[in-house]
Amino acid sequence: MPELIPTPLLGAFDLLGVAVFALSGALVAAREKQTFVTMAFFALVTGVGGGTVRDLLIGIPAFWARDPWIAPVCLIVALLVWFTPTRWWERKVLDYTDAVGLTAYAVLGTAKAIAYGIAPVPAVLMGVITGTVGGVIRDVIAGRPSILMRPEMYVTAAFVSASGCAIGLYFDWPRVPVWIGATAAGLALRWAAIRWSLVLPPYSRNQ
Repeated sequence: MPELIPTPLLGAFDLLGVAVFALSGALVAAREKQTFVTMAFFALVTGVGGGTVRDLLIGIPAFWARDPWIAPVCLIVALLVWFTPTRWWERKVLDYTDAVGLTAYAVLGTAKAIAYGIAPVPAVLMGVITGTVGGVIRDVIAGRPSILMRPEMYVTAAFVSASGCAIGLYFDWPRVPVWIGATAAGLALRWAAIRWSLVLPPYSRNQ
């Protein structure tokens, strides 16, 4: 079975995605006035949730169980939030940084799925899962409405990055430019959606 060849860029994508999503999970716990144990749990579950589901679908051990850095990164992020006031983390700032993790993780998930022999279309879906499921798990546990239930261009941005990655790898284009370009494309869409409140049209057909 093929392995995803590790590179510094993919390693950075991995830690970046984990850290950003761990931050969003820890902040949810902070706003709910939870204990540090709960905050660390939220950081870990949100940080690794999407990648864990992806690895289970591929049929391989969860990535964070073999990487010595993932759990410590989540714990460090939880400590950072615990010792800083929530006003430091403005909602828009978190949204913009979350977009970076979302798109980088979507590219990483797609590249990993393709490396394990997954066809391009399912690989794109695994990329979307990698980028979004951690946040869904966080919201479900916290009892909050998931971002999936709002018409924001969130999953769409992950899909753009994942699709760009799959297309580039399918045509055997240079990997690093493909990864960077795919991430940038989804990131530009997500940031534009945040900046100008762009949304997808909701279903409105009468029954």
